[in-house]
Order: sequence, then C-alpha cells, then structure tokens
Amino acid sequence: MNRKAATLSLIFAIVAPPFACGAAKSLAQTRARASTPRSFGQINLKRLMSADRHPGEWLTSGRDFGRGYYSPLTQINLSNVSRLGFAWEYKTRTVRALEATPIVVDGVMYTSGPVGEVYALDARTGLPIWTFDPHNNMEVNQHTCCDEDNRGVAVWEGKVYVASYDGHLFALDARTGRVIWKVDTLVDHTKGYSSTGAPEVAHRVVIIGNAGGEFDARGYVSAYYLNTGKLAWRFFTVPPAPGKPYENPELKKAAQTWDPKSDWKMGGGGTVWDAIQYDPELNQVYFGTGNGTFFNREQRSPSGGDNLYISSLIALNPDTGRMIWYYQEVPGDQWDYDVVQPMILTSLKIDGALHKVILQAPKPGFFLIIDRKTGKVLSANPFVPVTWAKYIDLKTGRPVETPDARSYKYSYNGKRYVEPSPMGGHNWNPMSYDPQTGLVYIPAIENGQTTIFSGNSILRAWDPLRGKAVWNVLQSDWWDRSGVLSTAGGLVFQGNGVGYFCAFNARTGEKLKQIFTGSSIGAAPMTYEIDGVQYIAVMAAWGGGGWNFAHPASAAYQRGNDGRILAFRLDGGPTPVPPLLPPLPPFPKPPAQTGTPQTLQQGARLFKDHCSSCHLNMDRSLAPDLRRLSPETHAEFQRIVLDGLFQNAGMPPWKNVLSAQDVQAIHDYIVSIEWQAYNVQQSQQKK
Repeated sequence: MNRKAATLSLIFAIVAPPFACGAAKSLAQTRARASTPRSFGQINLKRLMSADRHPGEWLTSGRDFGRGYYSPLTQINLSNVSRLGFAWEYKTRTVRALEATPIVVDGVMYTSGPVGEVYALDARTGLPIWTFDPHNNMEVNQHTCCDEDNRGVAVWEGKVYVASYDGHLFALDARTGRVIWKVDTLVDHTKGYSSTGAPEVAHRVVIIGNAGGEFDARGYVSAYYLNTGKLAWRFFTVPPAPGKPYENPELKKAAQTWDPKSDWKMGGGGTVWDAIQYDPELNQVYFGTGNGTFFNREQRSPSGGDNLYISSLIALNPDTGRMIWYYQEVPGDQWDYDVVQPMILTSLKIDGALHKVILQAPKPGFFLIIDRKTGKVLSANPFVPVTWAKYIDLKTGRPVETPDARSYKYSYNGKRYVEPSPMGGHNWNPMSYDPQTGLVYIPAIENGQTTIFSGNSILRAWDPLRGKAVWNVLQSDWWDRSGVLSTAGGLVFQGNGVGYFCAFNARTGEKLKQIFTGSSIGAAPMTYEIDGVQYIAVMAAWGGGGWNFAHPASAAYQRGNDGRILAFRLDGGPTPVPPLLPPLPPFPKPPAQTGTPQTLQQGARLFKDHCSSCHLNMDRSLAPDLRRLSPETHAEFQRIVLDGLFQNAGMPPWKNVLSAQDVQAIHDYIVSIEWQAYNVQQSQQKK
C-alpha cells in the first residue's frame, strides 16, 4: 500500500478473521461452560508488588512489574518435564497473528487476539467466560503495518484494558466484558496509524502508543485516567513542522536535531508500537521509540542530525507526562532500528554497587544495561554480529559508527553489508531473565541487510554481567524467534514456527522435551498454578513482523493458521494437531481479456503500488490469491475495491485513492496474470 511514503515491501492491510461475536458475550451466556471465579481482575499495586509471594498468579504480560517472563513455580522441573502433556485448548476462531502473553488472576485467563479481540477463560479448563470483539464499526485503514497484531491486555482493579487495531482504547468490565469506556487515541485519521501494543497501567493512568512509522505517522504516547478514559496528557516523540507549537516542552530540544527542511508531511516516525513499562519503585514509565520516516536520513532530514527522539528510550513521570531522561540508542537512525523491544526491570550488582536497571536486547544488536533512575548506560555488548557500529562509548552513550556504514543500506550490490538487518538482532518476541542462573534467554536473529531470508534464529542464553553467550540453540527455521519463558524448575520454554513446543535445560540448553502442536508459535509462553496443578500456556498462530506469507516449512503453511491457546500440564494427554491442508485446487479458467496493452501496463503499476504488498499471488499467502478469483468476485470487483463490499472481512474501500478507471485497469491486469497461471497449468497437464 503506497501513500508516497517510505514503505516496506512486506506490509499488511487488515484482513479480518472470521470471528463475529458482536460485542461481549456475558457471563450469564457462558456460565454453563465455565466455573464462576470468586473475583475478576482484582490486581492492584499491593498485589503486584507482592507477586513473588503468590507465584501461582501471572499478573502482567511478564508476570510481575519487572516483566522478567520468569516464574518461581517448580512443580514442572528438570526431573519430570518429560511427562508434560496436553491439558486444554481454546480455539480463537481467527487466522491471523497471535502475539500476546495471557494474564491469569484468581483462576481467570485474560488475553487478546487479532485487532484487539479479548478472551476471558476459565484457566482450569479453557472454557470461555466472555469474549469481546471490537470489529463492529472499526475503521479499516488501507495503510497499516504489520499484520493485525495485538500484544496483550492490561488488567487492573476489575477492568481489562485493550487497544483495537484502529486506535481505540477500551476499558472492559473484567467480570462481563462490558465496555465501560472507549476513547479514540488517534490524532489524525488520514495518517497511517494503527495500535498493536498492550496498554500499560501507570499509577493513575493507562498509557498506549501507536504504530505507523513505515508510513507517515508522528510518534506519541497518550495517557488516560483509569476510571473515566479522560485524556491526562500526551507526549510526542518528534517535533512538529517549523512554526507550529511544541505540544510538550521537550520538543524544543528535539527540533534542534532535525533539518528545518525535513519532509514534515511524513510525520517523522518515532512511533511507540510496543513495550511500554511502568516502574512503581521509581514512579517512572519507560518506552522505546521506532525508526524515523523515511528510513533514509538523507530523505528524512537532508542536512543530517540525531533526529530526537527516534530510536530512543524515554523515561517519563506518569503523573505529569514530563520527561525524566532519554537515551538515544541510534542517533540519526538509518537502518530501521526500532528500540521498542521488551525491557526487563531488575536489580544487578555492578562494580560492587547494586543498581536498579533496565535490561534490553534491541534491534541494533547491543545488549544494554541501563540505570533506571538516570538513563546512564552501564554496559553495552553485542549479542549478535554488529557491523554498523564498532562499540558503544560508555562515557557518552553514543555508538561509534563503522566508516561508511550509512552508505551500505542503499548500495547493496548483492553483498552482505550491515548487520543486523531491519529485522534486528531481536524483535518484539519477549526474552526472559532467570535470577537463579543469572542468564537472559534471547530469541536472537543473526542476519544482514541483504540476507533477511537466509539468516539464523537462535535461542541464546546471555550472561549480562560478563557480556557473553553461555549457550546457543540454533532454531529449525528462519522464522523461529519465538518468545521465551524460564522457571525456577530449571527450565526454559519456547515454541517455534514448525509447530513444536520445546523445553530446555536453563543452564545447558539441552532440549529435554518437545511437543508437536501442528501450529506455528511466536508468542511467549507463561505459567500459573490452580488447585495445586501447574499449567504452561501459549498462544499459537503465525504472523506479524512484516511477513504476509508463511515459510513452506512452517506449520502454518502446511496445516493452516487457525488460532489456538494451548495449555499443558504434567501427565496430560496427546496434543490435538490440525490436519494437513488439502492440495490447492487447479486454477479456474479466467474471463476473457479485454484490456489493452496500455491499460495492462497501467494496471500493473497500480497493482504494484496499492495491492502487491498484501496480495502476493503465491500459494497460501494470507491475503487471497487473486489468480483464483471466482466469477462472482470478478462481477463485483468494482464494488469490492471502491465501495468496500468486503469491508467487514477486512478489505477497506479505496474510492478515496483510486478511480473507477484505475480499478478497471487493475482488474484487467489481474485477468492477465490469471491467464498466465492458467496457461502454465494447462501446458504442464499436457506433458
């Protein structure tokens, strides 16, 4: 989808899953299917700060406020993990990415699915208590990236907070799923904004950011009062165009780092699309910001500059929205190095002194230990191969760039130049910190700017104090960078793209158990305990991260992408496995070709600009293969594209972008590629 913006070649538009509950299904409707808990969503600060005294609960996406994705539970351990088996499943009835980690409190599991659907389940059985679907009246944007992701909910004092893909923030009743309040978080609906991250409760407010840095978005975070949804404050991450007022005073300094002749209509980027985190010990909220727009600084800010606050970590006071500190990890980013990757808040003894720190393994490839109070970088070591910079100067915090690194991104010449690639050394998939081993388990990626599809995915056990890898497990597929869980039972758990859920020895990396699920897994697992039984649960479906096609080796390609939540326990049964997909049917005979060579050429150009990033016209891509259109679809093609006939299925109307003549040219071009595929098929059948 092209808005004369910097775009990736792999970008999704919304294609809604076949799930239409209307709104929330109430407890009364599902009481017969699920037991009734004694309370719903009663998490507060006292309970959060004493999470270790209640190890059976999982109160945030990463269990506690530090988000270590580590559990003190030990029932499942090194000696018995071989007995791990299936406990229950919940089918989400979706076919898009599942990236959230569930929250479990008082026997209820709360989690989210594509576009911000919410599922409240009996955590003993997986039976639904209520479900919430934001699809009704959703505004579908033609310009969004990357898949219909939603990375989770926040649960607080009887409410469940979730952001929908079109930028609305909901507060739901944790008992019934009823909407308590709803606010529109987008400042400009003509821009390429969407919401994919989880909201974060921070003292008296709930905070949410937005995605859209691949298009023309200008980054910001918004804070709303918990009970009313009233806007408390908004913090923009990049300055406005010269002459316009600064919405927050910190932008005055930022403006000095941008060329006044920058392409301001593109927004600047710096979006906050994931990993906002509240620190109740210091009453600070932390978040990372994304790449600049355009990616190429010569286009974005022709005279150069650091371009604050793109590719930065920022600490704010959640009561005022004012900045406490910032650290720009990639000044003047040139390589699509977002630094919004999940953080872990903990305390480490460094040089004899105990520090409250942030641990982060961001896209640029340096593992960072940062003082939470001041933002000072205490340690920075490469956890994957890094060639864009030599090292991080700990006195200044600035990377020392490799000579000519900025020219590599735009002069490939078939060579592997800059590492990491735009995928980063680590992306959104959560890592885990085990205080027993002192290791951080990172779903790492090793590849360069020109080798995105041939790099390695590695489960890497990283010693943050020594700045070195302790063990590595090479994954089976380039997409296997799934989130990680570690436990006091001496185990590390991770799923993968080819459909296995695996348990490893936390100290050695030895694989101790693998369960074939038949579903691709990218989300991080979690664990909880009810009635003396420890469960491990994970959301299973492929997608996100800019990939709108499944790798042929993946479970999603071979068995489909029906979303599931899977739970395991000791002495469980065999895991249900989706059947193999049937062979693809033959290409149907297309209608007669009526387009002229001129209209076919025009249609090819329009298709490339507006359609090709979703409709790849290859086997088993997520969006429909247009080489296989039915006669009925051909007949309604104008209404589908211009008027949004299939909008409820995720295909937005394009009448504000394309004319009827444009759509006819696109249709003529599609008929031509249908004939190409059909003729190849017929010739092969004759051989």
